[in-house]
Amino acid sequence: MFNKTLKPECIWKAKTILGEGVIWVKKLNSIFFVDIKGKKILTLNTKKKRKKIFKVDKEIGFISHIKNEFFILGLQSELRIINLKNFKILYSIKIESKKLNNRINDGKTDPSGRLWFGTMDNSERKCVGSLYCLDNDFRLQKVDEKYFIPNGPAFLNKNNFYHADSKKKVIYKIKINKKLKIIKKRIFIKFNKLDGSPDGMTIDSKNNLWVCHYGGSKISVYDLKANMIRKIFLPAKNITNCTFGGYKNSELFISTARKGMKLNEIKKHPLSGSLFKLKTKFKGKKQTPFKISSNLFNSLEY
Repeated sequence: MFNKTLKPECIWKAKTILGEGVIWVKKLNSIFFVDIKGKKILTLNTKKKRKKIFKVDKEIGFISHIKNEFFILGLQSELRIINLKNFKILYSIKIESKKLNNRINDGKTDPSGRLWFGTMDNSERKCVGSLYCLDNDFRLQKVDEKYFIPNGPAFLNKNNFYHADSKKKVIYKIKINKKLKIIKKRIFIKFNKLDGSPDGMTIDSKNNLWVCHYGGSKISVYDLKANMIRKIFLPAKNITNCTFGGYKNSELFISTARKGMKLNEIKKHPLSGSLFKLKTKFKGKKQTPFKISSNLFNSLEY
């Protein structure tokens, strides 16, 4: 798959409490990721080697690109469209406002440019999370429910994707129809205790699934038949999310976390909370931004 001597390179000792939501924005030559508990957006321009940190007023599960400097944020109980250049808020959608202890967690766009995201009990104790899809006209639909800690999704195509529940240590393979109704859902992989928990995921151009292991210090790669074809170990305990990016879309960017780690664990894994990069011989699938209908977007801008 790639040269065995290559190892993940630490490119930012960010010390995130709960790093997540890694995305690559080619037009900005930049990696974006978040610190959920630190209430931060972190950006790294890989061409200029320039780092920036933006603070937000709520816990933030993910950031997704729209175009130019416009992004959509998955916050505690809100989807918020902002101009990251001046932090102007253009639009806000309340999410599960009656579930005061819930927050948005991981989110990704599918090949059609629709936004998918999960919600969860912030204490991680109750199975009250759901999976939602926001379409290009801001129509919100609940697609699935009964999640402890939803992570992903990772899309094979617009109708088939993987989605995880980290606490249940399960990755599901899900098929939907045109109306976003689930027509098939099965367990793709069940993890054991030693593996940690499945967290963020991404898919390469060969449809292999790259899975981050929270508490497992590694990324594992699976083919379409759920056969593990590679393990990549990292010098951090909690591996949270990954995405392909870079000039040829063949570099894997990886977020990690320090959440819940004791002092002796941090001494053992001092790079926990850092952002890593791994050069591979694989290419990621093209990342589709969140697409908003042009009339709707123009009304937001002005």
